[in-house]
Amino acid sequence: MARMTDMRAPAPQVWPTLKAHDARALIRFLVEAFGFEETVVHGEGDTVDHAELSWPPGGGVMLGSVRDDPGNPWNDLAPGSFGGYAVTDDVDGLYARASAAGAEILRKPADTGYGSRDFTARDPEGNLWSFGTYRGAPRRG
Repeated sequence: MARMTDMRAPAPQVWPTLKAHDARALIRFLVEAFGFEETVVHGEGDTVDHAELSWPPGGGVMLGSVRDDPGNPWNDLAPGSFGGYAVTDDVDGLYARASAAGAEILRKPADTGYGSRDFTARDPEGNLWSFGTYRGAPRRG
């Protein structure tokens, strides 16, 4: 008998959101180049109404296609205007993967003065992505 997989929703968290001219191509790129996992994609044809891509260590991003929807405040979010940082334990491996997939590398892996190793890339829509080992400062009680 097959075991049921735990299908609970993740704990509450922040979901950065992007808009894209070609959302389906951006999804393919983020999966191939950076290792995001496609969780859900809603839409028909070239239009993506809503997509969620999970970041394997935790969290993720949401994205959708730019579309003509007067009065929608999300229309103010221009494609290519996003910048994000994602934690990874394998900066050099991810850098090699992103480079092989054709990501525009803006800064090669380097050690920082605050104890991180990171690199920065740009996706085909123009968004900036930094990946590094810095997990953030400890939270105050």
